[in-house]
Amino acid sequence: MKIGIVCYPTYGGSGVVATELGKALALRGHQVHFISYKQPARLDFFSGNTFYHEVYVSNYPLFDFPPYETALISHLVDVVKFEKLDLLHVHYAIPHASAAIMARQILASEGIHIPIVTTLHGTDITLVGKDASFGPVVCYSINQSDGVTTVSDSLKADTLEHFNIRRHIETIPNFIDLTRFSHQPREHFKLAVAPNGERLIVHTSNFRKVKRVDDVVRVFSEIRKQIPSKLLLVGDGPERINIEMLCRELDLQQSVTFLGKQNQIEEILSICDLFLMPSETESFGLAALEAMACEVPVISSNAGGLPELNLEGQTGFMCAVGDVKTMAEKGIYILSDDDRLKQFKANAKARAAEFDIHEIVPKYEKFYEQIIEKSQRAGQ
Repeated sequence: MKIGIVCYPTYGGSGVVATELGKALALRGHQVHFISYKQPARLDFFSGNTFYHEVYVSNYPLFDFPPYETALISHLVDVVKFEKLDLLHVHYAIPHASAAIMARQILASEGIHIPIVTTLHGTDITLVGKDASFGPVVCYSINQSDGVTTVSDSLKADTLEHFNIRRHIETIPNFIDLTRFSHQPREHFKLAVAPNGERLIVHTSNFRKVKRVDDVVRVFSEIRKQIPSKLLLVGDGPERINIEMLCRELDLQQSVTFLGKQNQIEEILSICDLFLMPSETESFGLAALEAMACEVPVISSNAGGLPELNLEGQTGFMCAVGDVKTMAEKGIYILSDDDRLKQFKANAKARAAEFDIHEIVPKYEKFYEQIIEKSQRAGQ
């Protein structure tokens, strides 16, 4: 198949999933065309089957904001037409699905039909709760897509609750490349970070309010009172300055390290003992899955799709959003006994294996084939 993948190029979950999916499809013999305004962060190699098409947006004095969606529509028409794509897979309802649907209409006027698969990742659904003006566009984009997937049953339920959806939604969970994300011996690195044998606690995110990074720091502060430990914060974003100030307020400067954005996150995870994800909402929890694949148990909130990933009492624990006290208690329980920690690590690794990319990508291939076949029958 010739597949176009439209995604955000950032370190966020949707961009990571879209890029890793495309890379895996290319390795399985499909021709994959990435279409975005910048090369995706995880698109770190090119093969004979991967291509990148940059959407260039001109700055016009007439516009306060560059018309990205219009530029994307035109670029989609061009790529579909001249690369002869079989299918477009767009990640996020807005603006990607809405742009793809407009492009499909333009192409149809020239006798070209391109089926569209839309994957919902979370923000495109929960965003409507903050700005209902997006509602009609999101609903239309979902209903007009030829196929729709979500990354968790929780997100599927939220979508059906918030919108008048008239088509089937397939749940295909996020996945992990276990050839990359696995425990790697990095004892020299761990010794440099924790020279006195401290437990290492880690959190990765884009530092938005919804990630509740302040709860991460407060949970760590409580754990540290009983267990010698250090905290590694990976990522960056609008809340970072507030988190730095909180660390100073709690006198944690010597125990918390801000590592910023990192490409080789698996090397950091490999030296850690506990992952904290107290998010207000998570459609799936890809960062937690990456940690589990590197044998790191997880203390998370019970929001969104996290209960579909984190097994209570086995791979870690789940607590109510904002329940810092219980999260700290569960963290202390895991970290206070070497044998117990070892078992949680083994359980985390085993659970992550159920989301191996080689198990999940064939589900996308099968879904693509169904959508293309259905589209071809409709065009006859």
